[in-house]
Amino acid sequence: GGFHILWNWPQTMQSASDSFWKGSTPSTSPQAQTERLKVRLAGYPRKHNEGRVELFYKGEWGTICDDDFSLSNANVLCRQLGFVSATGWTHSAKYGKGQGKIWLDNVLCNGGEKSIELCKSRGWGNSDCTHDEDAGVVCKDERIPGFVDSNVIDSNVRLKGGARLGEGRVEVLKDSEWGTVCDDRWNLQSASVVCRELGFGSAKEALTGGRMGQGMGPIYMNEVKCVGLEKSIWNCPFKNTTSEDCQHMEDAAVRCNIPYMGLENTIRLTGGRTRYEGRVELLSSDSNGTQSWGLICGESWSTPEAMVACRQLGLGYANQGLQETWYWDSSNVTEMVMSGVKCTGNEMSLSQCQHHKTVNCQKAAAKFSAGVICSETASDLVLNASLVQETVYIEDRPLHMLYCAAEEDCLSKSAAKANWPYGHRRLLRFSSQIHNIGRADFKPKAGRHSWVWHACHGHYHSMNIFTHYDLLNANGTKVAEGHKASFCLEDTDCQESVSKRYECANFGDQGITVGCWDLYRHDIDCQWIDITDVKPGNYIMQVVINPNFEVAESDFTNNAMKCNCKYDGHRIWLHNCHVGKPPKTLTL
Repeated sequence: GGFHILWNWPQTMQSASDSFWKGSTPSTSPQAQTERLKVRLAGYPRKHNEGRVELFYKGEWGTICDDDFSLSNANVLCRQLGFVSATGWTHSAKYGKGQGKIWLDNVLCNGGEKSIELCKSRGWGNSDCTHDEDAGVVCKDERIPGFVDSNVIDSNVRLKGGARLGEGRVEVLKDSEWGTVCDDRWNLQSASVVCRELGFGSAKEALTGGRMGQGMGPIYMNEVKCVGLEKSIWNCPFKNTTSEDCQHMEDAAVRCNIPYMGLENTIRLTGGRTRYEGRVELLSSDSNGTQSWGLICGESWSTPEAMVACRQLGLGYANQGLQETWYWDSSNVTEMVMSGVKCTGNEMSLSQCQHHKTVNCQKAAAKFSAGVICSETASDLVLNASLVQETVYIEDRPLHMLYCAAEEDCLSKSAAKANWPYGHRRLLRFSSQIHNIGRADFKPKAGRHSWVWHACHGHYHSMNIFTHYDLLNANGTKVAEGHKASFCLEDTDCQESVSKRYECANFGDQGITVGCWDLYRHDIDCQWIDITDVKPGNYIMQVVINPNFEVAESDFTNNAMKCNCKYDGHRIWLHNCHVGKPPKTLTL
């Protein structure tokens, strides 16, 4: 009896097999004719198109050694995985060390082979390597059209809003829309099924009452009653919910058991007033293996880097990343050991982020080293996508009504050449309703002394760039200039049990309370994209909130909203408005 948990990192064990064999006759390896070689990407941290390469041979998964590895090898493997080509490869177990066999070594492909086994090598299972030399590939994120076996196993469960690996609000996918689970009868058995489904150990805690923030959208399950052995939460008995039964304040969450990695032993904070803040110090070894503490250059340090530092420290979310720390000068550590740090924000430790190979820091004095303020809670903003779709329309607005907007840079550049006050601008208008579904109020970074008075709106704006509004063509190029909108932040309305705390009028405090939303109605100046110069066609409308990560949030993967957009020169149709990740390249 009993059952075994196969440990694998979340969403990493993704397999693909070589679809190229269909209809072709291989010339070299007899094994290939009978059975297509399975290839998968594994390891952590990684994206779906990169990872440690693993091959399934003789009933067992194994790795490839990095000796003699080349881009030609990577191209063959990426095509076997269903990607068009490789952009790079990695050595020395960048995605972690594999287990079991090292199947191939000294692999030499020309690049045109249909499968890795057709390349020269020492032969199966013959290598002089250890798993410290496991090779990985980075594939171009473009699929081969019609490729049958995808190497992506689409999980229909995910965790959102947690600070650490293996914790978060449980979200489940149904009819291509993510929703939440209600906490009635939520217990460790059900939580453990979710944890194991995501590749973790059993659950450490089953959390109730929206402890990891409130979700948006539907609540799909209530009274989930897993025995604990099910493969997926969808296999457990549950009730479909109605809005009377459950609200998002009852969203269920989990904390899973994860392997102890000791990442917090190589980082510390010094000089802060509490253990949650301070100058960041890293433990590093020199060429003789002597360990010492050192500093991080503050120059490129920002919120995503601070998020990773706080996660590695085990101190929750980042509240702020600081580029200078002269006020926390208490340690005798003065040497910079890392510079040029750039994180996506999802890494588990700073060593996994990009950084300079050799330290290169313009301001190398200790007072310019990086610091953080961490927090157990954080805000989380998300735009109401369906409201954008419901409220969108086109207005031809006379120029004599747009003097104020022109002063605030809300029109595209060609407006300057117009024959004011005659003529008009064509505006794509919509309402933005921004909810704070996190666990801390969203407050502007700028103190009120630097807020800017906006005559058009008749109040102060506390965030200079709060949203980007853009219209893009199919390949992501801007077709309308769009603009960077500044905002006054206030609670327009709140959930039943929450009272408003922030208001723009009378130089009031600004922010968005947890459980409240800020509504910028379609009829407010600048709540538009100027499409006067746009030709008819199909486009993507994109809104990005808090685009420069100026204020910390628990989750930046829900800060963008995109809609498909059809414009015939007179009317506009928006469909499939959905929330998702902001674009990778954020221009500051």
